[in-house]
Amino acid sequence: MNPRWWLLWMLLPVSGCLMVPKGPSDGDSPLNLRRQQREGSGPWKTTSRVERWSGARSAVIVCDMWDDHWCQSASARVGEMVPAMNRFLAEARSRGMLIIHAPSSVTSFYDGTPARDLARRAPFAKTPVPLAMAERWGTHWCWPDASHEGVLPIDDSDMGCSCAGTKCTIREAWKRQHPGIDILPGDALTDDGQEAWNLLQARGVDHVILCGVHLNMCVLGRPFAIRQMVRLGKEVALARDLTDTMYNPERPPGVDHFTGTDLVIGHVERYWCPSFESSDLTGGKPFRFASDPRRGD
Repeated sequence: MNPRWWLLWMLLPVSGCLMVPKGPSDGDSPLNLRRQQREGSGPWKTTSRVERWSGARSAVIVCDMWDDHWCQSASARVGEMVPAMNRFLAEARSRGMLIIHAPSSVTSFYDGTPARDLARRAPFAKTPVPLAMAERWGTHWCWPDASHEGVLPIDDSDMGCSCAGTKCTIREAWKRQHPGIDILPGDALTDDGQEAWNLLQARGVDHVILCGVHLNMCVLGRPFAIRQMVRLGKEVALARDLTDTMYNPERPPGVDHFTGTDLVIGHVERYWCPSFESSDLTGGKPFRFASDPRRGD
């Protein structure tokens, strides 16, 4: 008998199945992490390094990818992003990453579902520092920290609707997460900072990936999002092609919407965490909005 087959045969009684080496989908995921750094008050310089994040010790948090939005252009961009996000989440699952869906203020839509129950059942875990509990828009929030970050590079004081002509009326238009995003067995769903922390600790998660909308608001400020997770000591990264901002090009600095988003990505890379593109996991092309004038860059 071939010695190799003899070895496999001997392993069968022990495991009940063939013990084969782990494939790429079971192990570490190489991410090209981009940051902006400087020495003292010198110029910011873009740096990049490759890190391998263990799937079993990583999670993806999907922020506020709602089924609708008060701003029609923002809602349309979310819908355009959904297929690319689904591909990214499928690949993340295949690598053993925990997927946490976080559609703020509409989690009651999912009461009684396995994903919602999974978040609620996670055992309580004390945080190393108190959770940020400031209020904004009727929910807990991590406000900008002047001791940690500079001023945002875009003016979103008008709430950032980029629709041409008459601006949309602010209202809570969302009722659930966008139905095009798959919520599969093993996924969790919460918008609560403590529940999100409980899930991460129960799974031994060290690495947290944020994606979704909107970067200058919710992806930075929600109680499960970038500022909070960095404060709590997690290694955080932003999937920079799977996000968007609320930015009106008529406001300073007067650039197009997508350049405005890039400026906020740069802000995150400077003050909070590195970013990478979803193609690092999927192996395809990074997502680009069809109306982005720099689409071919």
